[in-house]
Amino acid sequence: MTRKFKGACLGAALLAASSHPPLAADHRGTVDVVHFWISQSESAALDVLRKAWAEAGHEWIDLPAENKVAVQRIVSDRIANGYAPAVMQWNANEGSRELPEMGIVLDIEEVATADDWRRILPATVLDRITYKDKVFFAPTSIHAENWLWTSETIFRELGLKAPETWDEIFAAAERIKAAGHLPIALGDGAWEISIVFNGIVFSKLGADGYARIIRGDPALVRDPRMAEALDMLRRLSRYAEPVSARQRKTWADATAAVGSGKAGMQFMGDWAKGELVARGYAVGKDFGCSLMPGTEIAYFMVIDAFAFPLTNREDAADAQRAFARMVLDRDNQVAFSRLKGSLPVRTDVDPSGLDRCGRLGLEKIVQKSGVSAQSMAMPAQMSEGWIGVLAAFFNDNAMSIETAQQRLYDIVNRQ
Repeated sequence: MTRKFKGACLGAALLAASSHPPLAADHRGTVDVVHFWISQSESAALDVLRKAWAEAGHEWIDLPAENKVAVQRIVSDRIANGYAPAVMQWNANEGSRELPEMGIVLDIEEVATADDWRRILPATVLDRITYKDKVFFAPTSIHAENWLWTSETIFRELGLKAPETWDEIFAAAERIKAAGHLPIALGDGAWEISIVFNGIVFSKLGADGYARIIRGDPALVRDPRMAEALDMLRRLSRYAEPVSARQRKTWADATAAVGSGKAGMQFMGDWAKGELVARGYAVGKDFGCSLMPGTEIAYFMVIDAFAFPLTNREDAADAQRAFARMVLDRDNQVAFSRLKGSLPVRTDVDPSGLDRCGRLGLEKIVQKSGVSAQSMAMPAQMSEGWIGVLAAFFNDNAMSIETAQQRLYDIVNRQ
């Protein structure tokens, strides 16, 4: 099913819902929140907002889902049955503008204007949450995908320093493997492999080449440097568990393996730091953080947000606007990000409470070195195909580099 078709179905279902009565009585200040923040750290971060909402005298009905796809399915089903949820977790990415374009989500411009969001939010964030000069999304935090997490336990044991080049990563992986440890930790998500590849592509093609790739430039996909990037990805696959051993393991499981000293390295967004801290591990003692080699000048930004479907419930819009204001509260922003491993979206927060990893990330944002993560910039359908090819290539040694490169080209070229 294409991205536009799925969006059209969602819009049609929401419009149809307006003729149905609610499935349950609405209560002033009650919001039902659909989300996929279910790991230990994600749940702890969400508790910041749950508690703030309760302290304001409101009720929060929690509707957790396994992943992003499950969130979309729940929202569509609720809409089709005439009871759209008040709040849904949504990435503020290239495809998110389809929701306001179809007229199926509430604009929160009133809150954004009153609370001066255009002054306190970075331009990159504002661009992603705005459609036709109106704000439609309440951003929670800024993540970056291009982090390398290392096990301090293993690195101390082997006398290794934090890798600063890809050659040093391969050398460290070889040493870790020889010592009987797992060099690279991965869960079973295909998107985890694309995160690794994105960093390699940036290091091979530079900022301009990376930007062209994630915008879907088919000519550049055939560049010889893309073959070199795929070759590096294939080499890295030899230091990870086979796909059969990773089944039913999440990214958080892989993160925990680094923190506990069972695995040497993980390529993962900074939500990994939130998970490490939630599990009792400390930066500098149990784990180290650095940006992937070759990406030190960049910050592959992912913007998490909430959207607010139009509902037929009395007073729902007031509750939704209050929820948006609560999300952007300065204290909530800091407390949420401290647990989530992210950076606050507000630029007027005190950075002194951030750890070394957080200060490094904030420095990149201040330097305006943020670039869009591939998952944020590519159209959804293209991104899904791109990620699928990379995962298939990583997990199947029989697939040649030439085949993988051609399949990536075909996905980009047919959009």
